[in-house]
Amino acid sequence: MTINKDGEPVLKRLKSPPEPKEVEELESKIRELMPERSVLDILCNVEHWLNWTRHLGPLSGSEPKFKQSAERYIFTTFGYGCNLGPNQTARHSRGVVTSHMISYTNRRHISTPKIEAAIRDIINAFNRFSLPSIWGTGKKAAADGSKFEIYENNLHSEYHIRYGGYGGIAYHHVSDKYIALFTHFITCGVWEAVYILDGLLKNLSDIQPDTLYADTQGQSGPVFAISYLLGIKLMPRIRNWKDLTFLRPSESATYKYIDPLFKGVVNWNLIKTHWLDMMRVVLSIKAGKVMPSTLLRKLGSYSKKNRLYQAFQELGKVVRTMFLLEYISSPKMRTEITAVTNIVEKYHDFLDWVCFGKDGTITENDPIEQEKRFKYLDLVASAVILHNTVDMSLAIQTLMARGEPIHQRYIKALSPFITRHIKRYGDYVVNLQSIPQPLEAAINLPPEIFET
Repeated sequence: MTINKDGEPVLKRLKSPPEPKEVEELESKIRELMPERSVLDILCNVEHWLNWTRHLGPLSGSEPKFKQSAERYIFTTFGYGCNLGPNQTARHSRGVVTSHMISYTNRRHISTPKIEAAIRDIINAFNRFSLPSIWGTGKKAAADGSKFEIYENNLHSEYHIRYGGYGGIAYHHVSDKYIALFTHFITCGVWEAVYILDGLLKNLSDIQPDTLYADTQGQSGPVFAISYLLGIKLMPRIRNWKDLTFLRPSESATYKYIDPLFKGVVNWNLIKTHWLDMMRVVLSIKAGKVMPSTLLRKLGSYSKKNRLYQAFQELGKVVRTMFLLEYISSPKMRTEITAVTNIVEKYHDFLDWVCFGKDGTITENDPIEQEKRFKYLDLVASAVILHNTVDMSLAIQTLMARGEPIHQRYIKALSPFITRHIKRYGDYVVNLQSIPQPLEAAINLPPEIFET
């Protein structure tokens, strides 16, 4: 490891290998075997497999009185999830639904918890497939935010310095299996690290990560401390080295080659004094009495009078020092962090494709409805990811049945964010009479893949 004149580590960049020709050829063959579908076709097929619309219905809890409730819910999910809105969706539905029917269904029959329940069904079904297990373990997730344009005159609209323009942030937790586990809608002025742990705790699906990756905004002293106490391994990318402090365990501790990195000494007495208080806070979080974001907002004041904040900050610096020492000494670890965080960046691009209506601008001013829009978007995106996984699995089975050898490492380089075979425009028709292939036919890949 090299240290510069300011005592900071100089990290060598690893050259990523070019994408092998075999991967491109495999992806091309798979795409050729994937049938062309519309987004509505995908939502209908997923409804056949999972009956996800059963979670939707009147907020009173009574049975829906619509003659064709599933079709109504699919149209509503599509209209709001792709950001077309009720008017444009109705105009392309061949008179099947009106804008009033769609907006009424959204207001009276669908809530954020109901959409989350439907998304959870899709995630659990996706997790049954063997193809995603090649992409990732499910024990890792990445958190990052993506800016969406919204109107200036509402409670959530703020000017974002990094991205420019007014809007809000959709903060996603995406598994290393390429599917989003939870999404928050937050204002641009909020430090993203405040919400980094909420998504894992609110995620009730079968995919339960214990390692969380993020960019530099996803870390601070208290975040490292609370993650450590909750048993979550925090793995952020590091950019602003000058702002971070390496702590020695004692005044007498010296290190032959990296001693210039250390600027302070751990205050073990402060941690010991407030240890029981910190554990009470963590137990409250685990019991669901308080969310980490609530606590981190309180601890984000940097108050010198708040001894609990100082204790969390001190413990966080200890944990972060150990992480940073591993970070600068392990090229493999840095490569892994970049690879997993790139997954959430790809997911942002995929969402931009799905949210094609109104140039991606959220036209709703109500914060509750804004949050619901992003839940709709995640629902549509999750359905597309599941259906792509089904189609890709069937295509791989077909190729192997033809006798074509397929190596597992080439499949690992693929992702379910394929969109070339999906139609977004034209007349929107719900056809639940078209029965798809059984879901079980695509769950397991041929065992020969795992032997290579």
